[in-house]
Amino acid sequence: MQHRPLGRTGIQVSPYALGAMMFGAVGNPDHEASIAIVHRALDAGINFLDTADAYSRGESEEIVGKALKGRRDDVVLATKFHLPMGEDPNARGNSRRWITRAVEDSLRRLDTDHIDLYQVHRPDPDTDVEETLSALTDLVRAGKVRAIGTSSFPVSEIVEAQWVSQRRGLERFRTEQPTYSILNRGIENEVLPVAQRYGMGTLVYSPLSGGMLTGRYRKGQQADTPRANRFRYFSDERRLDVVEELVTLADEVGVKLTHLALAFVLAHPGVTSAILGPRTLEQLEDLLAGAEVALDDEVLDRIDAIVPPGTDVGLLDMQYRTPPILDAALRRRPLAQRPAQPENVR
Repeated sequence: MQHRPLGRTGIQVSPYALGAMMFGAVGNPDHEASIAIVHRALDAGINFLDTADAYSRGESEEIVGKALKGRRDDVVLATKFHLPMGEDPNARGNSRRWITRAVEDSLRRLDTDHIDLYQVHRPDPDTDVEETLSALTDLVRAGKVRAIGTSSFPVSEIVEAQWVSQRRGLERFRTEQPTYSILNRGIENEVLPVAQRYGMGTLVYSPLSGGMLTGRYRKGQQADTPRANRFRYFSDERRLDVVEELVTLADEVGVKLTHLALAFVLAHPGVTSAILGPRTLEQLEDLLAGAEVALDDEVLDRIDAIVPPGTDVGLLDMQYRTPPILDAALRRRPLAQRPAQPENVR
């Protein structure tokens, strides 16, 4: 595989990154099967591996650590922190207190002395970004972390973090990990352009839109899978209609829908790598078979006609939503402060 620069870090990574979210109890509990997936990916030329402490409560990191024995130096290893790792209210978030513990736990599970890319899994409205950057800067200076990044950060928080780093002389976030697919193109509006402006690499997750672009979930066909039963987006009629159009386009172009979807995200100049999240070796083989697929402008124009640039066809359930979207009290004035007179309130 050809390699691409990870922003301006000087690190070179493959356009496919192997995601380890499905390793462990949440996906594939067979450790040897997951290790075989890692080894096959490395043999195929993938040198970028992404996991997180929260994936199967640390089990994913443990599997990755086993898989990389003897091959650690060949891999750009990324993991994340933020999500809850227990009932303790302080065993989560982006505070210095948690970061300094979380990194040691990840290093132990990964069986390594350093993490190449340590990412903030989600924003934390309760923690000052300077607190987070200060703690992460100390980890870089201590040699435990090589570079730092974010995941699912709104563009305003990406910019704020860059300004804080500059003003305070702190390490700056070098990467962002957003969701991006043909069905979810919202990051084309601001996130990707801003990442390019600041020289940040982007490793995009869910390029198959949570499985909807595998061709397995079709309009009028009942999908009785744990994933389909768990997430609402699989029953979104708008998304299902678009999938039908994309299936037709893929057939006309003569490529599999999965390969069309991956080639689409990698065609954007602001995208560094697309994260593959296979649960089985067979799934990985299918995705690897599309590594050489490239889409010409005519096909990309036809995709633009189906899903206009910068638009989302519904949202993935796992996408980050800012506090004002989740909490009505943050977007509504108290009733007494609204302009209508009491007798006119409806």
